[in-house]
Order: sequence, then C-alpha cells, then structure tokens
Amino acid sequence: MLKFLRINNIALITSLDLELGPGLTSLTGETGAGKSILIDAVGLLLGERASADLIRTGEEKATVEGVLESADARASLEAHGLPVDGNEIVVRRELQATGKGRATINGALVPLAVLKELAPRLATIHGQNEPQGLLDPETHVDLLDHHAGLTGSEAVGEAYRRLREVEGALETLRRDRREVERRREMLEFQANEIEKAGLAGGEEEALRREKALQANAGRLATLSGEAYALLYEAEDAVVTRLAQVYRRVEELASIDPAFAPHVEARSAVGAQIEDLALFLRDYQEGLSVSPGRLDEIESRLAQIDRLKRKYGATVEEVLAFSERCRGELQEMGAPEERERALESEGSALAARYFDLAQELSRQRRAAAADLERKVQAELALLAMEKTRFKVLFRPEKPSPDARERSAWTERGLEGVEFLLSPNPGEELRPLARIASGGELSRILLALKSVASLDATGKTLIFDEVDAGIGGRVAEVVGRKLRAMASRHQVLCVTHLPQIASLADRHWAVRKRVERGRTLTEVKALTKEDRVEEIARMLGGATITETARDHAREMVNQNLKH
Repeated sequence: MLKFLRINNIALITSLDLELGPGLTSLTGETGAGKSILIDAVGLLLGERASADLIRTGEEKATVEGVLESADARASLEAHGLPVDGNEIVVRRELQATGKGRATINGALVPLAVLKELAPRLATIHGQNEPQGLLDPETHVDLLDHHAGLTGSEAVGEAYRRLREVEGALETLRRDRREVERRREMLEFQANEIEKAGLAGGEEEALRREKALQANAGRLATLSGEAYALLYEAEDAVVTRLAQVYRRVEELASIDPAFAPHVEARSAVGAQIEDLALFLRDYQEGLSVSPGRLDEIESRLAQIDRLKRKYGATVEEVLAFSERCRGELQEMGAPEERERALESEGSALAARYFDLAQELSRQRRAAAADLERKVQAELALLAMEKTRFKVLFRPEKPSPDARERSAWTERGLEGVEFLLSPNPGEELRPLARIASGGELSRILLALKSVASLDATGKTLIFDEVDAGIGGRVAEVVGRKLRAMASRHQVLCVTHLPQIASLADRHWAVRKRVERGRTLTEVKALTKEDRVEEIARMLGGATITETARDHAREMVNQNLKH
C-alpha cells in the first residue's frame, strides 16, 4: 500500500505531499490539470524510465519519494542486502537536468532493475500505456492458473528443471567423455608411476646417509683403526698410560686424602675408554664396501628427485599425491555407469513430468472454459457485451506421446494467450493488437472481478478505466472498483461522477497560474467539497442547484454503503 507520496519539481508540480490510505481513492479534475503527472510520479517509484523533460522548467533536479507498506517485498529486500525496517519501504527517485539520476530504497542506492523487480509486489498501474501485465502473453498462463487455484504448475516446473539438469549433465558427460578419458589415463599413469617406485617415508634420508658412508668407507676404516690403536694396541696406548697415571694418583691419595675422589672415578673413566675402544674395533671390522652399491644409491636418489620434481617437494608429498589420484579415480567411477544412471534418472523424470503436465493441462483446459464464461459475463456488465474473450492454447491439443518433447516447458505442455474480438464479425486477436487503454482497463477489471490476481494490500492504479462508458455501466465499474478496494488500495483517475462518488476519499487535481507560472495542486475534498466537484462533473462549467442536489444525493447514498 502507498502510504505517502512526495513530489518536487515534476512537470507542473512544484511541491506536493499526499497522505494516502486504504480503500478506494478517486482523482478527478479537468483534462490537462495534471492527473497523469501523479501516475507518472508513481511510475518513477516503480522503476519506469525517466526523461529530463519531466523536470519542471528552470529547475536543476526533481524528486519523487514514497512510503509503501508490503510484507511480500521483505524477502526481496533481504536478498539484495537492503536495509529492512518492518514492512515499510521508503523509495526515492531523483532526476537531474543533466540526464543523470539515482534511486534509493530505505536510504541505500539501488539500480533501477531492483525497483522494477520489486514493483509487482508493491503496485501496478493500469492505463492507456500499460507496459506489462495483460499485454504480455507470458503472464496469461499464470493468470489462468491463479484463477483456477491450480498448484500443479509448481510440481511441473520442479520436475522440468530437474529433467533439464539431468539432460544437461548427460550432454556434458557425452561431450566431455574424451576429456574424461584423457584425465583418467593421466591419473592412472601418475598413480602407477609413484606406486611402482615403491617409495617409503624416510627412505631418502637413509639413502643419503648410506651414500655418505659408501663414498668415505676407506677414510672411515683408517680413522677408526688408528683411533683404536692409539687407545689399545700401541706401545704407548692410552689404556697403558692411563694405568701409569692412576698408580701415581693412588700414591698421592695415600698421602693427601684430597685425591681420593679421583681414585674412586678410575673405574668409570676406564670403562668409558674401553667402550670407545671396543666400538672403534667393531666399527672398523663392520665396514664393508659393496661394489656397485654407490651406483645403486645414486640411481635410486635420482629416481626420487625426478618424482619430487613432478609431484611434490618431499617423498611424503609424492605419496600424498598418489593417494589423491586414486581418490579422484574412485570418484570418477566408470563413465558408462554414470551415463546409464543419468539416462535412467532422465527417463523417470520425463515420465513424471509428462504425467504431471498432462493432468495440469487437463485442469487448465477445463478452467479456461470457466474463465471465458465468467469474463464474458463481466464484460457484458461493463458495456462490452459484444466483445468475445477466448483463451487460446498452443498447441491446440496436447501431444499424447511423451516422446514429443518440443512443446515441453517449465510451465507445462502448452502456452496460453488471451484473445479478444471487440466487435461482431472481427476475428479474435491478441490483446496488444486489439484493445484500447480503456478496454484494457475494463478487461483487467473483469479478470480481477472473477479472480483476485494480486496480493492483499497491493496498490492498484487505474487510469482512464472509464474511457468510452457512462450511465449504468459507469456505476457498475465504480462498484467493482469499490469491491476490489476491500482487498487492495485502489487509486482511480476518472472523469465520471458515478465512479468518483463511490470512493472512500476524493482528491481534486487543479491547475492554476501564479506569477506567470502554471502550477498543479492536489486537494483532499471534504464532503461538501465532494458535492461541489461531483456537481461540476455532472453539469460542466455552470453548476446548477439541481446538479448540486443530484451530487449530494449520490455522495450521501454511497457513504451509507
């Protein structure tokens, strides 16, 4: 619902604030007074294209602001990351004389595409130049489904989307099979190359230690032999000299007890030296140089380095790479099995889709006959009794063969378009090619009378819905608008007193000249003001007492209802 509208420097309007409420609001005024400016201003809030020509002459910029209320739009705001404060939405549109402009929602800058996305949840303008809605055949199947309360379209759409996903996966699998096979061969080669090498953790370090030993075996034998001889075998071996040292220390200890601890440590020192001597002897005896072993080590290390250059910085990383190859191979499975699985799933989904779509088609065709009958009756009440209304299905009859998929869509087995023939003898044609603005509004009014097509509380704006009608029909149109206003906020631009008198509130649009400039102003009418305005609409420029009495009777009668 549109709760507040502020307009600055749009065409003939310098500054205007309007507080709006629920129910039916009529806007009346002489032709050219500026009623269409209000509609254009609301259109700007709904994301319609703007021209710098809308800016009042002599001004640098123009703005339109609106406060709307909609619980239905909250999810869309959150999806775009926009600020949300309850159900109120503040929309602002600014136009600049340079041709630039900006739009904000709840203070955040947004592209016009976001306004257009939100528009169907906030308000709809129906009038002479309606850009969407009934003129778009794509919406007709939704209108039919909504009228009949059909929910099968959701299941059909879900089955269709899943079917297309499976078909896409199958097509991709078949198209990319060669690439998959190349990938499989490469993974098999890489895993096999690493596995055949028989790498083990810590192997590289052990080989490098062994390589150092093999390369220096002679020097190691010489050094260990010489060290052993110095400790144990030479004439002046360390062991022999140490015994001589300790005999003297023992004699010193017999004289001075301070040497006693060193005498006690003799056995430990001797044991350490003896252990070292034995290790040196055994180490020398255990040294062995295998002919060709150094070449084997060099070859193995070169193999490890080659694998590391290809698959990882360490042996552990190379082994981890091999495990990943095997894991990916396992996940890939056999493409033939995957293809068979997708084909089976696709067949099951196609069968499910076809069954659901056939049932939906049957319900739609039954609902179409009911919609045609009811709309025809409504049109007769709206002075369009000779107008024929038809729901056209394409194809005319659904194919009984599930293999014929050319007509399958997310919405079912057929497209739907509303056709109209305003006059006897004329062929049925699409609405966009037949209906005038006033006829479109009345057709929409007929459809909305048959079935509620909008969310409760949405703002519906009718511009010139009364074109080409009058008398009894005008009252019928007014009462239908009033009935619609029990579910929605309805704003109606009208020239007919029968419609204006039925409104819950009445705004008069006036044009005046001030200081050589033309201005448009909008005034909320009191009861007596309404009588005067409706008398003007009844009688023209000269308002008679008879016209006033008639207008008063119309207002009083309608206020009782």
